[in-house]
Amino acid sequence: MRSARPPSNSDAWPGPRILPDLAARIEPAHTAVLVIDMQNDFLAPGFGAEKAGRDLAPGRAIVPGLQRLIAGARRAGATVAHVGFLTLPDNASDSGPWLAQRRRSTWSSDTLCLQGSPGADFLAELTPAPGDLVISKFRYSAFAATPMDVLLRARGIRTVIITGVSTNACVESTLRYAMELSYYIVVPTDGVASWSQPLHDATLENVNHRFGLTPVINEILEIWKSSERTTRGDAQ
Repeated sequence: MRSARPPSNSDAWPGPRILPDLAARIEPAHTAVLVIDMQNDFLAPGFGAEKAGRDLAPGRAIVPGLQRLIAGARRAGATVAHVGFLTLPDNASDSGPWLAQRRRSTWSSDTLCLQGSPGADFLAELTPAPGDLVISKFRYSAFAATPMDVLLRARGIRTVIITGVSTNACVESTLRYAMELSYYIVVPTDGVASWSQPLHDATLENVNHRFGLTPVINEILEIWKSSERTTRGDAQ
């Protein structure tokens, strides 16, 4: 019996193609901006988090930058996905471990972002537009028990730019899950916020060390603008 012919160099699998830098990774056609939990109960005056005593200033501070990033993404042709946390009435979405830990969390509530309540609505400044994805989640990660992965892959998405609140909880859980699913990770340092600066800083340091890139929003927008100028033939 003849042995199989060993593969020639031309037959060998060359390995995965790596997107080497930020510009390659955030090409609009394969990039999605995920806007995590920018909702009234987390960030609007008079709603859940503020009533519980949380300082809204860090989260509110990123809103203008996210407005610019989202507008730039839409203009460039990148996908925008709004992700909102939901709690179902009568603890229908809660498990024992989940509820036990939430009750230990700072400035939390069993009815935070209750389904159908104004507190669950997205901030007026960041309202989804036609063509944006809108995803509801019941846990920290935007990928846990949601259609996020299926919807992104249907659009050919390879990179997720993860923004929103809180850096060390829902943002971090989402980026870790996305990395395990083989997405490129980008977390703009001025596009995420937390009620705890030390935890915010620790997450960003860990992202840069292990999970992805941490530019500022203006770097992303400038790359997209440069690409637009090149496409139009403006670049010399």
